[in-house]
Amino acid sequence: MKKSNKESIIIAKHISSFLNDYIPFQSGSDNTAKSHECAIALFLNFLETEKKVSPEKLKVECFSQETIEEWLYWLSEKRNCSPQTCNVRLGSIRTFLKYLSKKEVSMIHVFGEASQIERRKQMRRKVTGMSKIAVQALLNAPNEKTAIGRRDIALMVSLYGTAARIDEMLSTKIEQLYLDAKKPYAIIIGKGKKPRTLYLLPKAVAHLKEYIKEYHGDYPDQNSYVFYSRNGGLQQMMSQTAVNKRLKLYAKKAHEVCKEVPLSMHAHKLRHAKASHWLEDGINILQISLLLGHEKLETTEIYLDVTLEQTTEALATLEDEKTKNIPKKWKGKNSSLSEMCGVRTIL
Repeated sequence: MKKSNKESIIIAKHISSFLNDYIPFQSGSDNTAKSHECAIALFLNFLETEKKVSPEKLKVECFSQETIEEWLYWLSEKRNCSPQTCNVRLGSIRTFLKYLSKKEVSMIHVFGEASQIERRKQMRRKVTGMSKIAVQALLNAPNEKTAIGRRDIALMVSLYGTAARIDEMLSTKIEQLYLDAKKPYAIIIGKGKKPRTLYLLPKAVAHLKEYIKEYHGDYPDQNSYVFYSRNGGLQQMMSQTAVNKRLKLYAKKAHEVCKEVPLSMHAHKLRHAKASHWLEDGINILQISLLLGHEKLETTEIYLDVTLEQTTEALATLEDEKTKNIPKKWKGKNSSLSEMCGVRTIL
């Protein structure tokens, strides 16, 4: 097996650092990290299978504008990716090349070339809407006579009332809640590790106070997670998988009462619902954008379509591909580009 050259090792090292160090720190979102890793894995797969680039031949020219455009065509024609997905993948490659250009000045030209690539034309997707009646039916589903039911109500009311992302809510600790303030609020940590203040309505405050007293006691540990894992204890947050599993159970029950409740329920639908309801209540879209923690107003505009058309079309999601924890392998000899860069292989 041929030994990788200096340039291929440098690029592989930066790919590994980008995925394992830079993106997790910058985004603070598992989904964002997963998306970037998937895009790079697909690009490496394309280089190896279609362009016949072996590990020792990986070089900066592999990221030329022409090659990236061929890759986008391959995604569309060979993997049947939608224009939306192709654009997401292109965005990830651009983000990596911007990172690479800062680390290696000699490679800055590839980022400039990639920036010139036109995005695929796409049909505007709309978010699945949930009416206020549907949300109320969902909130009525848990059994308030049980401890788990009371916990789940507190979590659901908090998610809906603040429109926080599920990872933002689950990573919140007791010290971040100010329930006795004149205007109760929570300080959550959003994408990019940016703090954001979310004001809490009386209903959410009441449920949270009762829940904390029951689950944390009269003198809660300020450094413990508000919604913690029953198995892991106070210092381990409840998992998103566990939350969504509970939501699907409640959605099935609520659906029998209100057919508008989607059986494919997950936490993000509560965020979508609250955003559309804010708009219905006359809140300015710029204010909604700030409440949601969106960096761009265009991201928020998708919620406008929910209110105007009450669409039932599901929000387009990224390809559901499993992730693996792969160690950094750019230092050694490897049989594939993915192995050399420490990236999961996608078939």
